[in-house]
Amino acid sequence: MSEPQIAQKAPYVVEVEAGKTYYWCACGHSKTQPFCDGTHRHTHMQPIKFVAEDSETLYLCGCKHSEEKPFCDGSHAHL
Repeated sequence: MSEPQIAQKAPYVVEVEAGKTYYWCACGHSKTQPFCDGTHRHTHMQPIKFVAEDSETLYLCGCKHSEEKPFCDGSHAHL
């Protein structure tokens, strides 16, 4: 598998907590989108780790094609 599975063609709107570590699913197979559940074990892809700087609402990529991973950059509009 060389391309990620498109989980959805829209961003995931999530609330994050300052200082907390998150793992964004890069393969698109996780059952806990947009976060990793370990399903990538069967792919060559790895989740993207990020630490929330602030407690805020973020828009995380759902199509898995963003150039700004794990954040949505609107790439889903071109798929």
